Amino acid sequence: MIDRILQQLTYNPDEPLIFSSGLFLMLFLGFSFCYMLMQHTRTLRLLFVTAFSYYFYYKSSGFYFFLLAIVTLSDFLIARRIDRLRNTSTASGEEAAEANSQTSNLNSNLLVVLSLVIDLGLLCYFKYTNFFAGMWAQMVGANFQPWDIFLPVGISFFTFQSMSYVIDVYRGDLKPLPSLLDYAFYVSFFPQLVAGPIVRARDFAPQIRKPLEITSEMFARGVFFIMIGLFKKAVISDYISLNFVDRIFDNPSLYSGVENLLGAYGYAMQIYCDFSGYSDMAIGIALLLGFRFPMNFNAPYTSVSITDFWRRWHISLSSWIRDYIYISMGGNRKGKVRQYVNLIVTMLLGGLWHGASLNFVAWGGMHGVALAIHKWTREHLFHHDKHYTSTGLRRAGAILLTFHFVVFCWIFFRNHTFEASWTMISKVFTDFHPELFVQVVSGYWEVFALVLFGYITHFIPQKWCDGCVTLLQRGGVLLAAVGIAAVIYIVIQVKSSEIQPFIYFQF
Repeated sequence: MIDRILQQLTYNPDEPLIFSSGLFLMLFLGFSFCYMLMQHTRTLRLLFVTAFSYYFYYKSSGFYFFLLAIVTLSDFLIARRIDRLRNTSTASGEEAAEANSQTSNLNSNLLVVLSLVIDLGLLCYFKYTNFFAGMWAQMVGANFQPWDIFLPVGISFFTFQSMSYVIDVYRGDLKPLPSLLDYAFYVSFFPQLVAGPIVRARDFAPQIRKPLEITSEMFARGVFFIMIGLFKKAVISDYISLNFVDRIFDNPSLYSGVENLLGAYGYAMQIYCDFSGYSDMAIGIALLLGFRFPMNFNAPYTSVSITDFWRRWHISLSSWIRDYIYISMGGNRKGKVRQYVNLIVTMLLGGLWHGASLNFVAWGGMHGVALAIHKWTREHLFHHDKHYTSTGLRRAGAILLTFHFVVFCWIFFRNHTFEASWTMISKVFTDFHPELFVQVVSGYWEVFALVLFGYITHFIPQKWCDGCVTLLQRGGVLLAAVGIAAVIYIVIQVKSSEIQPFIYFQF
């Protein structure tokens, strides 16, 4: 019995600790009990949560949690040094003061470069070594066998989060956190550690030392987010993936065009429910612990343009890329041509962030070109300002056009090779067989019922969700427990025997 418990509590690469697992539920119940006992001992509570967060990461990536410690310690010290250089008293005399300022700026620049080298160096080694080494070997005609490099879960998320902290301090937008414990707590906070949302220090830091307060509204909203997130991930995403989508993408040549098209529609819903489900649970868990995260998804498949889509999809990443890459490259401040180039390059880098594959680069490039085309047509063809909102049939057409472009791009995102992507596309256009539609849908009616349910819920008004939160708030702990139990019961009825990790764990 003891051996089995120890086996459950130690790292197993085939069974990462995820929010939708029974083990996490049991650990979180014990964690919450201890957490509430420490509500009046702030420093002890921060230490406890940080230790649990490191254990959470250990259960996901084993002893690679030391990478998290390296990034945390180095960026904390670098940010403090940058701030001290800025606040160093100037020497007497105008010329001496100017020379001192130039020296401080140079040192600050070097420190930012050092932070980027450490963070991006770790990210590039673990994520891109085989990719670039393989490309180089292909160019010189050498034989290359990929090295066995383990990719730590969520390394992209905590490195981006830590980089933004140093850059904000460098820009003067943020004061450094007062202690290493505060910063370690911020970077490692387990709800958002391995798959986001990417939380900015300027949003999170003011909450760290505040007295713990969990209002009835926060509790009800947290439970609501956990319920819908768990349903999205463990019911919709996992079920349609295992029972239809994976079969199509694994062997697209074996299926007709209509089945490949339905598979693409299914994957669009799978990845949305998988990733937004994780974000919802992360936001909900944080609320139960007294912290507020920004929203990360806002009904992205109701977007009226590709620009609107990136305001609604993975909001924390798209805003991070805008603030720290696009604007740093000049944004829209250096002419229209440069703006379009900046958009395309930014999205190419965004695609590469998702994975070391030319498929991801192509996916990002298509989105970048689409963003540039949309901005050009909006300004020069339709003469609309950025606040323009279409209505009626024009709006419906814009939503359909944007949705199908996004689905088309998902084909390249999901497949591992261009060949598989072109096979799916050619099947849709040359071997469609529409007469099979009714047969396929009726044969997989449970899958398509869940897919349809997912798309329909995109159009649920926000006030309905707020009404559910109000109902949970009035019902208190009892109604919340009943709601969670009902979702868990549904999950048990449909879940597979194997743990299905979140898709964005690989990024």
